[in-house]
Amino acid sequence: MNKYPSVEFLLQRDSFLMSGFFRNSQHNPQGFAPPPQTPYYSSYPPQQHTPLQRSHTLSANDRREQYLWNLFQRVDTDRSGSISVHELQQALVNGDWSPFNIETVRMMVNIFDTDNNGTIDFREFKGLWKYVEDWSQCFKTFDRDNSGSIDRYEMGYALRTFGFNVSDHFVNMLVHSFDKYGNGEITFDNFVQACVTLSTLTNLFRSRDYENRGSITINYEDFLTLVISSRPDMKGNI
Repeated sequence: MNKYPSVEFLLQRDSFLMSGFFRNSQHNPQGFAPPPQTPYYSSYPPQQHTPLQRSHTLSANDRREQYLWNLFQRVDTDRSGSISVHELQQALVNGDWSPFNIETVRMMVNIFDTDNNGTIDFREFKGLWKYVEDWSQCFKTFDRDNSGSIDRYEMGYALRTFGFNVSDHFVNMLVHSFDKYGNGEITFDNFVQACVTLSTLTNLFRSRDYENRGSITINYEDFLTLVISSRPDMKGNI
């Protein structure tokens, strides 16, 4: 069984395997950074083409657009024209076939739900899917022993590559906090959530570190504000 979080889609009890996220990936983490949380916009729905056009004249962008549209329709199981958090969770699995953490799914939906209606339309889905693909590439880069999960050593290497200056003690605590099996390793979904949470908290800290000293002084209410606004399911703070 492929241990990588290739983000299989489970559709009507069949597995729809995403086209090789990890093929031809380069193990060169220099300059790596967490994938940007940038919505992607284009036509909706994509222009429909005749079979002849599909087989002979479609550009790479058109083929990608049509592929994502077909994928979107399969995930939209209630045919509402948008994807809910639970529809997306039902579709996404880790490389060990465990379902995605609902908090990670909700976090991703909130990042790309630009109209704030709690669901993902096709325009938003394209940005979200690119985000998942980018994180998948990132995950394999740091899974140096090809186990399909990230241990504390790999996590420390990933965080240092991202530019986070944290101790081994902190890395151990972070892995323990996101380790759902208690085996000292984290799966793809929790790797994404851990990195995004750390990035969000770091940005909030820096916004109050006015002199760039690496330390801040805050009162009780400011502390509560920092904690609450860092939650990954809070709109506008990821």
